[in-house]
Amino acid sequence: MIDLTPARDSLEPIETASREEISELQQQRLAWTLSHAYENSPFFKKQFDQHGAHPGDFKSLADLAKFPFTVKQDLRDTYPFGMFATPREELVRIHGSSGTTGKPTVVGYTSNDISNWSDLIARSIRAAGGRKGNILHNAYGYGLFTGGLGAHYGAERLGCTVVPISGGMTERQVTLIEDFRPDIIMVTPSYMLSILDEYRRRGLDPRQSSLKVGIFGAEPWTNAMREEIEEAFDMHAVDIYGLSEIMGPGVAQECVETKDGLHVWEDHFYPEIIDPVTEDVLPDGEMGELVFTTLTKEGLPMVRYRTRDLTRILPGTARSMRRIEKITGRSDDMIILRGVNVFPTQIEEQILKCDGLSAHFQIELVRSGRLDAMIVHAEATPAASSSDAREASAGELAHHIKSTIGITAKVNVHEPEGVARSQGKAQRVVDNRPKD
Repeated sequence: MIDLTPARDSLEPIETASREEISELQQQRLAWTLSHAYENSPFFKKQFDQHGAHPGDFKSLADLAKFPFTVKQDLRDTYPFGMFATPREELVRIHGSSGTTGKPTVVGYTSNDISNWSDLIARSIRAAGGRKGNILHNAYGYGLFTGGLGAHYGAERLGCTVVPISGGMTERQVTLIEDFRPDIIMVTPSYMLSILDEYRRRGLDPRQSSLKVGIFGAEPWTNAMREEIEEAFDMHAVDIYGLSEIMGPGVAQECVETKDGLHVWEDHFYPEIIDPVTEDVLPDGEMGELVFTTLTKEGLPMVRYRTRDLTRILPGTARSMRRIEKITGRSDDMIILRGVNVFPTQIEEQILKCDGLSAHFQIELVRSGRLDAMIVHAEATPAASSSDAREASAGELAHHIKSTIGITAKVNVHEPEGVARSQGKAQRVVDNRPKD
């Protein structure tokens, strides 16, 4: 693969700043955020007052632990505009969730927020190996979802030529990749596998595509999937992290020269790791739930927002700013099956060990008598699609799951394209247990 390592002198000064300089900037910006939220958002004023916390109590970074957490339900309870810290008239854009599990969460951005977001996406694309003048194929969904427009504005800020195709229409995706010859693709990793399937269906060699970099986010994915995509396309596959409540994509980015976790852009976001049960702050290096406080957001500042994502904080490598490991799962997506904690990424890792299986899968939870049970729906590769081969693959996968994760799962291996395809963020778990 082509070497995309940037020259150190081409980085922004903050990317190579000392830890002391970064911490000093964070302290200044945290003090501003706490005051801004308290003085301008009735929600945060009430939260702080009920918790006995005041912006004046903040004297050092450790003092942030004195302030209350914010959770997703808070955005639903204040729907639509009750958490904003600027007048609605000063917001230039609104994004929101689909609201499939209740009221949607709504986030708003001032002009300055959009400018900062664009800068950080541009920084992220450059850290991934993108450069001014590259063609970027943007297959993230446009609309209320933050992925499409967030990536779009940042790519333009860097000076890329953007192809705003959005998600879906897989045949057209491949046609435009072949015709427009983009250097970069931004898309969910599960949908990249659908694009790969379409290449193979057409008899095209994906290694001959123009793609040099794939920037994948919006869902957890494994290093095994990275290896599969990189081998299939002869490209670099790197991770991008974000969530709409904090900004959108571009909160953290994996650097192409190291691919060893995602550097948090700590000049705009302050990360903490907490024990999800006790809510105690954990030291760097320990696994726990990721919590973010925004440092520059005007429209919707966030104070100690519980992301539910599980990871740990590590020292910086390619940049001075600290890293988070690839997200292993979410505390609220965790499956507890007969006392064993299971994440979809663990199942994915075992599937990718099986030569006869593609990477498409879905986990179904059912009730067998009085006990919960798991059915893994996997998909055979074309070369291993006979009934005997599928039966053998099912046995192999069930063995891997039992010996590695420690649970017994029923495995159904379907014919090629027998598992529902994702047009964006994959739905990995379907819960068909009785709602009792």
